[in-house]
Amino acid sequence: MGVSTAVVRTQLATANMLGEGIVWCPRRQALYWTDIPAATLWRHDPATQRTDAWPMPERLACIALCADPDWLLLGLASRLAFLHLPDGALEPIAEVEPDLPTRLNDAACDRQGRFVFGTLDESDPQRPIGSFYRLDADLSLHRLDLERIAISNSLAFSPSGDTLYYCDTPTGRIRCCEYGADGRVGAPRDFADLGDVDGGPDGSAIDAEGGLWNAQWGLGRVTRYRPDGRVDRHIELPARQPTRPAFGGPELGTMYVTSAREGLHLIDGCSDAADGHLFAVDTGVRGLPEPVFAGVPRTRNAP
Repeated sequence: MGVSTAVVRTQLATANMLGEGIVWCPRRQALYWTDIPAATLWRHDPATQRTDAWPMPERLACIALCADPDWLLLGLASRLAFLHLPDGALEPIAEVEPDLPTRLNDAACDRQGRFVFGTLDESDPQRPIGSFYRLDADLSLHRLDLERIAISNSLAFSPSGDTLYYCDTPTGRIRCCEYGADGRVGAPRDFADLGDVDGGPDGSAIDAEGGLWNAQWGLGRVTRYRPDGRVDRHIELPARQPTRPAFGGPELGTMYVTSAREGLHLIDGCSDAADGHLFAVDTGVRGLPEPVFAGVPRTRNAP
């Protein structure tokens, strides 16, 4: 195990305050992600370099593809909603934890097309009062039988879909559990422990070999873990706060990574030039196709 010599390049100089939620859409051959505090959805085509942006009515935390490429499923700060991209119209689905000082955070679709997401406590200090949820294709919402968390992150599924990975970032540990075809979870166990470091696990992606790639906030790197939890390698990035990786490109052979500038001025008075940018990394491995959410907007079902 060691630091990889993979080629890292700046794909787009976005200078996001908190870039997050990145997913690759194979039909549009484009990346979607969000700058959470800017309440903005981004889309970028690496081949043409075209970049589009949509303003949101509130902070946008996470995104899922839908079967119809004109629609996205959004995890906004307080609620779930569908977005119709051609006209920017929103169709509400459900509020989430309206009685708690939390917002939505990380998310991933399972292999059956259900949307699994977690929340984040916005109190100071943060407390483990958030939860993980599953949105089914019929748009019913279910809390997963997992421990309460302060900052949900690292949501990802094994290639077969029978293992769910997740973390509560302040603990410094990535956990996993069995995940049934019905969406029920088994007993959690520790998968990887970052140890006593000045940072924590953020978003993750799974490659075609079952390796888990985790963006490590404050450590300026993405780390690949083998399926048994052993560290395979680190890839250093020119940004201290990477947030989430996603595999994309025509053959899913490029790993794209979002990053953040948020809070860096409190550390040393300024941020580096690359903080908050979108990066592309040649890892030598391929990713898996991004599952799409199996549900459809209610307006699509209207007579």
